[in-house]
Amino acid sequence: MKKLINDVSQVVPDMLNGLVALNPHLALLQGKTIVVRADAAQAASRGEVALISGGGAGHEPAHGGYVGAGMLSAAVAGEVFTSPSTDAVLDAIRAVAGPAGVLLIVKNYTGDRLNFGLAAEIARAEGIPVEMVIVADDVALSAHGQHAGRRGLAGTVLVHKIAGAAAAQGASLVEVAQVARDTIAALATMGVALTPCTVPAAGKPGFTLADNEIEWGLGIHGEPGIERGALVPADAIVARLLQQIAGDLKLQRGDRVALLVNNLGGTPASELDIVADAALRDLRTRGVEVERAWAGTFLSALDMAGISLTVVRVHDQLLSLLDAPALTSAWPTLGGHLAKTPVKPAPAAPHAKRSDRMAADARLRRVIEAVCACLTGAEAVLTDMDQRVGDGDLGISMTRAAQGIRDEIDEWPAETDPAAVLRAMSATIRRVVGGTSGPLYAILLMRAAATLDNVKTNDVRAWSAAFSAAVEGVSELGGAHPGDRTMIDALHPAAQALQAALDSGKNEDAAISAAVDAAVDGAAKTASMTPKRGRSSYLGDRALGFADPGAHAVALWLAAVRDALAASR
Repeated sequence: MKKLINDVSQVVPDMLNGLVALNPHLALLQGKTIVVRADAAQAASRGEVALISGGGAGHEPAHGGYVGAGMLSAAVAGEVFTSPSTDAVLDAIRAVAGPAGVLLIVKNYTGDRLNFGLAAEIARAEGIPVEMVIVADDVALSAHGQHAGRRGLAGTVLVHKIAGAAAAQGASLVEVAQVARDTIAALATMGVALTPCTVPAAGKPGFTLADNEIEWGLGIHGEPGIERGALVPADAIVARLLQQIAGDLKLQRGDRVALLVNNLGGTPASELDIVADAALRDLRTRGVEVERAWAGTFLSALDMAGISLTVVRVHDQLLSLLDAPALTSAWPTLGGHLAKTPVKPAPAAPHAKRSDRMAADARLRRVIEAVCACLTGAEAVLTDMDQRVGDGDLGISMTRAAQGIRDEIDEWPAETDPAAVLRAMSATIRRVVGGTSGPLYAILLMRAAATLDNVKTNDVRAWSAAFSAAVEGVSELGGAHPGDRTMIDALHPAAQALQAALDSGKNEDAAISAAVDAAVDGAAKTASMTPKRGRSSYLGDRALGFADPGAHAVALWLAAVRDALAASR
């Protein structure tokens, strides 16, 4: 072991002595490993809520580096990777508490929860108002697996920043705690290690990795991850991390986020920038708007080479709190704003050969154009319905999709390859439509295309199977099920009715009519459903009496499909 230390038993005191000596806005409680704001008493007298965090040392610059105006009031350090004692946390509470009270920000580890939690109980018994929030942002672990709960990782630093800004602005203890909880709910982090770390007291690495191996989803104390695999390029590492993060947060096109690229300790700045570039490109491809981004060492695991990515969904209030000033040694002085440098777009996919493009009189084209005409004509109705229970953009989104299809359909493949046609339509929609409608319709078409590969265009049973698969895709991506009051409440009964009609021997016309009738009935029934998904869910019972506009749109375009098919015979 080669480390710039004196005595293993003095690593934490020596480290904190140096930190405080270099930062006149900090102080050390005498004889303690507790860093406090030098002006903590003045801040308490002004009525500011005090924020305390901490845990085992070894995560520098966390947590002492975030003590200062606009962030933490105190940080309690235990031995390396060891929770501080209850009495140490209690000492910190007593040192910085004022009439406004104290918020404890705790990472989800058993020792931290026990010691901070017990200290909170004792402080409350002494008459000090104390709240505690738990950060559990590690999405490498399932939310409900057989483990001690998701671990607290680098997202904790964003909780420090946002809650600290709220406290500095005079928010009450209840308000600051709620801002912290809201931030925690919007956080997701996952990391990857290229090397182990070495705890000074242990004198050797906590695990071994071959030269070509990496560890996915490990904890910040060197705990094993979820999987050991081969080293892959940075783009592939970032893609996997963000796939897990985006899935857990259910990120969709148009969502606004902040990004934290965190060095686990031994990663060069050049590699952090490469990872940051890859992450920004990946999120851009997903249609996610990155409002703020930082790359650096925020919460480390000693000397471990590796990174973690944290994404937090943001809105204007959170952005203002992220932008608020903070006088600390570790939080970046730059505000995380992204450069406005133009980015060269990726080359477009090659068009089909002219002879292989959609014919003007193709039956499938006539059906698609009928759907476009139907949705364009229904813009006002859908807008009015969506204004009652949503954000009012459904009519505009459907019209935008229809216009995009009209603009690009001449370049689509011929109808002899219906799967390729649906994929082209999916690409058009996801390119021109944001919000929730775009990705939901894009996945509907992609799932249908996957089922239709290598089948004849006039095989109604194949189209029925494709429709059922498409509905499953929408449900999986959007998380909605029948009865949740969404477009699924029209799609699902329509798919079932179509298959049931075919199974009973009905012809194509009768089967499609049965599907349309089921969609119309399903859409009407949504008026009596309490919404559980989408923007309508914020209204609760106030949405009752109004049909879901997404379900109504499904009934409209299914009827247009039926009528166009009948007219083409």
